[in-house]
Amino acid sequence: MNDTQKTMRSIIQRIATGPELSKDISLEEARTGMRAILDDDIDPVQAGLFLIALRMKRETDDEMRGVLEAIRNVTNSAVADVDEVVDIADPYDGYNRCLPAAPFLAPVLAECGVATVSHGVDAVGPKFGVTARHIFEAAGIPVDLSPDDAARRLSDPAIGWTYVDQRAFAPKLHDLIGLRATIVKRQVITTTEVMAQPIQGRRKTHLVTGYVHKPYPRIYALLARHADFDSALMIRGVEGGVIPSLRQAGVCFNYQQMGEEQSFDINPTALGIEQSARAVPLPDDLPTTNRPGDDIAIAVDVRATAAAAAEAGRRALAGEPGPTYDSLVFAGALVLWHLGREKSLPAAADRIRAALDSGVVTQRLR
Repeated sequence: MNDTQKTMRSIIQRIATGPELSKDISLEEARTGMRAILDDDIDPVQAGLFLIALRMKRETDDEMRGVLEAIRNVTNSAVADVDEVVDIADPYDGYNRCLPAAPFLAPVLAECGVATVSHGVDAVGPKFGVTARHIFEAAGIPVDLSPDDAARRLSDPAIGWTYVDQRAFAPKLHDLIGLRATIVKRQVITTTEVMAQPIQGRRKTHLVTGYVHKPYPRIYALLARHADFDSALMIRGVEGGVIPSLRQAGVCFNYQQMGEEQSFDINPTALGIEQSARAVPLPDDLPTTNRPGDDIAIAVDVRATAAAAAEAGRRALAGEPGPTYDSLVFAGALVLWHLGREKSLPAAADRIRAALDSGVVTQRLR
């Protein structure tokens, strides 16, 4: 038994002893344990035990920081030739109940002078939903760029945005998708992987992510500061994404210059958004299928849904009114205001509308 195996044995003995006797581990131990999993230095059973036991006892701040450090240590990141980059961290496991609009936020922000990166995977649990990769593939947009190629695309003023896949920027992490599917339930990887930061700006990098449950803004802010994001915007969004509800008021959080997070209220009607649906509704004629790892639940077909989302996105970028258009206005306004590019949310919403109504954003879909 080597030193890594001995360390992991000791960690599991402490974190997997039941709800009352389990003990926390240090940041360094969490980093060592996660790195051993990423490097395939331990048995998959032990890897699963490590992740499940942390989840069952609830991860501490230091344990999450340690796991994040291990992930960032195996991330192949690149610095784009721009001063500032916005990192859109939408849920990697995708969407099941609406047509995702968030992938098209990146080209809209690029048209407004904000270099923006989107990242994700093809399919991962627990949801195995429709992801940004699926939608970009359906729209004919490159999804298999290296981090360096993605950074060059981001740096091109005629494009100004990019997608980069986890398979390219963190292959060791991507290799754990099978293990994560076997575990079934959400693990600490789900929380931390969105902070990998595959593309950075020369001066600043800003995080934009979504949440549903109340504990997560503090956790995401904690991890974002640990990952050296200069600012972070955490939006209470539909299905945990970065698009807020289109029909009801909500709460968001942000921090600036590595400071403490603050909450603020948002209301779609204050931005001239009047929608009866919370999000872009699924078309009635989508085919259904079983999702990977779930032999019971019936869901809409991923590829068909991605194609529908891609078409809705193209129409919105061309200025066609509707829920996808309003989704981009709402989220885009929040980002521009958060970055200080506009002094008020209504002014930021007007700027996003002007970009969409001009129709020129479609030229960025290269």
